[in-house]
Parts: sequence; structure tokens; C-alpha cells
Amino acid sequence: MEEFETLLKGSANAHGHICSGQVIGVRMAMEGCRLIGLDTPRELPQIKKLIVYVEMDRCATDAISFVTGVRLGRRSLKFVDNGIMAATFVNLETGRAVRIVSTESARHLAKKYAPDITDKREQQLVAYKRMDLDALFHIEAVRVDVNASDMPGPTRFKAVCQKCGQVIRDKREVMKNDQILCRPCALGTYYQPVTK
Repeated sequence: MEEFETLLKGSANAHGHICSGQVIGVRMAMEGCRLIGLDTPRELPQIKKLIVYVEMDRCATDAISFVTGVRLGRRSLKFVDNGIMAATFVNLETGRAVRIVSTESARHLAKKYAPDITDKREQQLVAYKRMDLDALFHIEAVRVDVNASDMPGPTRFKAVCQKCGQVIRDKREVMKNDQILCRPCALGTYYQPVTK
């Protein structure tokens, strides 16, 4: 894997700015990949062996995506909206998986690791670069049973909504009143149509 500073610079450029979330995401991704046995996750054949579940939609997610090469469009990046600064790295070939959570105590330890810096944001950024992994993260081996419908690759499963006719991919249909429905028809939408 490339050096930390190289990955951080590339991640910050891709994300649009450098911040403590970028540092956390880069370190999280590097350690996650190391622990599941992938050293070049952005390259073939390793890119086909990796799925990452992120539990937040913050800066660290962009860093994880940059370092690992996982993407929503490739179906290798999965978003689980838990609001937790955490990610789970899964090696599809071996089944090895690890969940890494950023510790809240790391914020309080920033003064210890960067006592020479008074600006709180800058202090965290520098401290997170220097901090021991066991102070920055809680890491645990986990098992993830990846459904066939969640695997990267071409669409294998399709259904048609019996109410609106929309094609539904990847087993995201809902059975309701003995009908196959898309989620908007079955559960409602996050948007409201504007009528003229």
C-alpha cells in the first residue's frame, strides 16, 4: 500500500480539503485492508475482493473510498446509516472481516499527542496522525454474511413493481398485500411531487 502521507494528500484532493476526518478515514482504511490481507485494494484483482460497509456519511467515508477504491456504483461500498464513525472491511475471497470504530476518547487525547498546537481542529488533525492505533480505534474481528443480491457485479435479480411498473434491481422489492412493489410504492417516498 502507498505511504500514509501520499494517500492523505490524494484523499484530501479528491475530497476537497484536509481535515481530521480525512486522517481518520485514511488510517482506518489502511488498517482495515492490512488486517484482512489486502495491500493494493484499488488494483485488480484485489478490488474485486473487497466490500466496505461505512456507517456514516462524513469526510472519513470519502477517505475510505479513495484509499480502497470502493464505490457505490461498483457495489463495493455499502452505506449503513448508523451515524457512527465506523467501517467494516470484508475480504470476499477469504471471508475475513474487521470492524473499526473511531474512539470518542481520541478527541480528548489530542492534547497529549499534539501539545504544541493550540487550535483545536489543527490539534486533532495532527494528533490523529501521531496517535497509536489502539487509542484512535476500537478494532474487532467480525463475520459479515454478504447476500448474493449485495455482491458487486452485474444485476442478477430484477422484479417489476405491480403498481407503477418500475424495474426493481438487486432484491429491493417489497411484498405487500400479495403484490411485488417498489419501496416508494410500498413505503412512501423521501420526496414530494410538485403539482402544477
